[in-house]
Parts: sequence; C-alpha cells; structure tokens
Amino acid sequence: MRNFHCKWVWMPVLALLLFFIGGLSVSAQTGDLIHDEAGLLSGEETQELEALAEQYGAEQNVDFLFLTTDNTEGQSIEGYMGDFFDDRADSTGREDAVLLTIDIGGREVYLAGFGTAERTLDSERVDLVLDQIIPEMQSGDYADAFEETVVTSSEYMEYRPGVNPESIFLKTWFHLAIALLLAGIIVGSMLYNAGGRVTTTPGTYVDRDHTRVRSQDDRFRNKTVTRSKIPKNKDGGGFGGGGGMTGGGRSFSGGGRSF
Repeated sequence: MRNFHCKWVWMPVLALLLFFIGGLSVSAQTGDLIHDEAGLLSGEETQELEALAEQYGAEQNVDFLFLTTDNTEGQSIEGYMGDFFDDRADSTGREDAVLLTIDIGGREVYLAGFGTAERTLDSERVDLVLDQIIPEMQSGDYADAFEETVVTSSEYMEYRPGVNPESIFLKTWFHLAIALLLAGIIVGSMLYNAGGRVTTTPGTYVDRDHTRVRSQDDRFRNKTVTRSKIPKNKDGGGFGGGGGMTGGGRSFSGGGRSF
C-alpha cells in the first residue's frame, strides 16, 4: 500500500512537468511569423498580426510570414527573401508558406508562395493580391498591407488552382444580373404573346408597281476627330513576376512591385 501511495504522489508532479515542457515547445513555435527587421510595426501591431497569421495559417495549413528590412546587403529583394526562407525552412522543417517581404530602403515589396502555396497562390493570384495592397504600401500602412495579404491570399486559396478568383463569372452581382435579365426576357415574351399579333406593316399600303425613287444625293457635312489621353499606371512598377528558385533549390510562385 505504501508503494501505491508513492506512485500517486508523483503523478501530479509528472503531469505538471509534462505541461511545462509542452508549454515551452509551443512558445518556441509562436512568435516566429513576424520578422520586422526594419521596425515598421508597433508592438501591438506585431501581436495582432501574429494572431491573425496563426489563425489563417491553421485554416490553410501554411505559414503566413512577414519580413521587413532596410538593407538587403547588396542583394535583390527576391534574393534576400529566398535566403531568409531557406534558413527558416532548414531550421523549422516547414516548407509551406506565404511570405511578404518589404525592402523599405529600396521601396520594394515581394510576395511569394512556397510548397503547397506555390500552387494554391500562383503567380497570377500573387499579382491580384499585390493590386490590393499597393495603395496601403504607398500610404505607409504596412500592418494593413500584411493583414490584407493574409485575408485575401487565404480567400484565393479556397478556389481550385487555375481559377481566377476575381473572374466576373464568380461574382454574386453578376449572377444576380443574369437572373434579372432572364426574368425580364421571360416576362417580356409572355406580355408580347398575350397582346395578339399585328398583321399590317407600312408596306401594306404602298403601291410598289407605281412607286419609284426620283433622285439620290449624298453630301459630306463634317469630320470629327477624337483624341484620348492614355492614363499613367499609378499602382507601382512591376518586376520579378512568375516566381523562381531560391539559392537552396526551393521553387516558389511570386511577384514584386515598387511603391
């Protein structure tokens, strides 16, 4: 009986020890999504974005990563981003990720999809996400830009690969417009048929045997020339589209813009 009591005495201690070890492992995994080397975010923004990235990352089974720098050490933003991801993937073993990189020194941004995200967030969808975040980048709302990246990318990844998520054929308002148009055609056809058919036309009262065209005359009156000004692109210049390969041999979808 004494040995039995000793075993039960140690059980709470063992459970507490296991809980503490588990808490350490979880803590090591959190706080690894936001890498704000340029100091663009406040502490509160960092915490909120970490929580947002963890939430949507769990839904899509990818890591949503945010990297900022003010010095790419002579590399292109694409090369700097690739080296960062290689180091992280080697240390964590996680290959599936969406990575938004901002070089504040060069005023450039690059968005890339790795692993499964290379397919679910292909380069065409990356361009669509960049269209959404460039205005926020230009106004300096970097936290909002990353939030928009996470939410919009996650939404696009719900669609079957190869489908344009911004296609007009997928919009609710387009489906509603088609439904209203069909309804109008059906109702109009019913009203037309309900009113009876008209059998007389203007030609009914014309005597074609005794009617002739006496003369015909064409006159040139005036000429109008219209000129249109081609607007300049205000969404930032594009570069490095179509993805590529990191120095460590990892392929990715991606695209970049200047802002």
